[in-house]
Amino acid sequence: MSGPAGTAPSILPLRERPAWRALERHRRELAAVHLRELFAADPQRGERLAAEAAGLYLDYSKNLVTDETLALLQQLARESGLAERIEAMFRGERINETEDRPALHVALRMPRGRSLVVDGVDVVAEVHAVLDRMADFAERVRSGEWRGHTGSPIRAVVNIGIGGSDLGPAMAYEALRRYARPDLVFRFVSNVDPTDVVEATRDLDPAQTLVIVCSKTFTTLETMANARAVRAWLLAGLGDEAAVARHVVAVSTNEREVARFGIDPSRMFPFWDWVGGRYSLSSAIGLSTMLAVGPERFAELLAGFNAMDEHFREAPFERNLPVLSGLLAVWYGSLLGAQTHAVVPYSRALARLPAYLQQLAMESNGKRVTSDGRPVDYDTAAVVWGEPGTNAQHSFFQLLHQGTRLVPVDLIVFVQALDPVGEHQDLLVASAIAQAEALAFGRREEEVRAAGCPERLVPHRTFPGNRPTTVVLGERLTPEALGALVALYEHSVFTQGTIWGIDPFDQWGVELGKELAQRIVPELRSETEPDLSHDSSTSTLIRRYRAGRRRGAADGA
Repeated sequence: MSGPAGTAPSILPLRERPAWRALERHRRELAAVHLRELFAADPQRGERLAAEAAGLYLDYSKNLVTDETLALLQQLARESGLAERIEAMFRGERINETEDRPALHVALRMPRGRSLVVDGVDVVAEVHAVLDRMADFAERVRSGEWRGHTGSPIRAVVNIGIGGSDLGPAMAYEALRRYARPDLVFRFVSNVDPTDVVEATRDLDPAQTLVIVCSKTFTTLETMANARAVRAWLLAGLGDEAAVARHVVAVSTNEREVARFGIDPSRMFPFWDWVGGRYSLSSAIGLSTMLAVGPERFAELLAGFNAMDEHFREAPFERNLPVLSGLLAVWYGSLLGAQTHAVVPYSRALARLPAYLQQLAMESNGKRVTSDGRPVDYDTAAVVWGEPGTNAQHSFFQLLHQGTRLVPVDLIVFVQALDPVGEHQDLLVASAIAQAEALAFGRREEEVRAAGCPERLVPHRTFPGNRPTTVVLGERLTPEALGALVALYEHSVFTQGTIWGIDPFDQWGVELGKELAQRIVPELRSETEPDLSHDSSTSTLIRRYRAGRRRGAADGA
């Protein structure tokens, strides 16, 4: 193996790889083939095109693929150096090339006793040292041993972050609420819209509230604005600067700024520059999750992550859930022209999963140049979106069934209900399975006529089918199942990035807006008319905001 990031030598540009060229020819051959024909020709297709690992069953039989398609996609993975990239990641090589560092989120969930030495440091030992500190603190808070400034126990936790330091913890809390302490309230603040922080704290008692500020640098604009607002709220209720040390903890790497904020440095839980925000749920960013479900359940979450990690590393491509998922995403997005990808969890507890996956997929692979800076001439990440079923069936499924756009859909289903109520779970699962069947096979004109439909309505009641779905089936939404599910998508995204030749671990695209906002803030606040050098639209918007701000001040708003 050669190359700075452990990639295989002599990786050709994507369009020059033999498997890619074969896939382009194959795509044309497959254009007229319908899923009805594929299932009719292969009665065992539904059993064959499935794989299972880490407690999850992946049914990908209702995708627009044949055995030849899958073989070519797996060959494309080999020609793209996927196996070598996987090993490079697990060894701690600097596969985040533009930032010159590893992407070692897999080390965050390696079991105690494993060793992974990177730059002379056993990172697994460091990870477990932080986990032990988190567990000790979580137990003290949950038991009531940790008290607030006035001696009251903690009854509410407010997590302040943005991006991965908010989406991950918020998603995990909603997913695992059935395992959480019912007497602890959890709130998540990310938006710099003042309503977010006001609504999160409105009905809480500062004397019984713990605040977690999650910011690697402790300088993130939105996070620190919200942190200062909550700090002021705490002090207004408690009246003593010393209270901050009992009510605010940090997840950060910047001890100096943490101390300046008034947080006891011993209550700073660190993570590392090789942990990207959207991959950070299994790091100290998960402190709120551990406080909610307890250290033992958090360990189960990590075990689920690790089970899928090991499967991704060891399983052959033809049985590898993340690889299959990632290759299908490449097939649809780069070869069949699908612009979006829908994720529909048939679990109310996973309501925040689509938003979490939006960041994971779109921030990772929403790139227009390869790792070495060459512009791509193919589509990369799709737009990820979705809502829980069955609600989604009564909103956007009309487009999926009878619209003009190709939209691959993931349906996530669990056999056992978190809250058994009558026949509800049977109805829920039946809905998911029925949607997959209807999307795949549709309803032909002759079937509609045979059912007695008036001729004028036949076109309206005909369903073309041939709409692809992947079903992810689990036994029950446990902490372990959640970890495996998230890791499945993490590694699917990694697989896609490897095929496209892009770096899925940087996010330079979010920086420009931040830089411009820092410039515009003082222009909005200036007491004198600023000298604006923006374009005419931006300058006009700034002037209109300033005028409205003055009117509000005059009206006492």
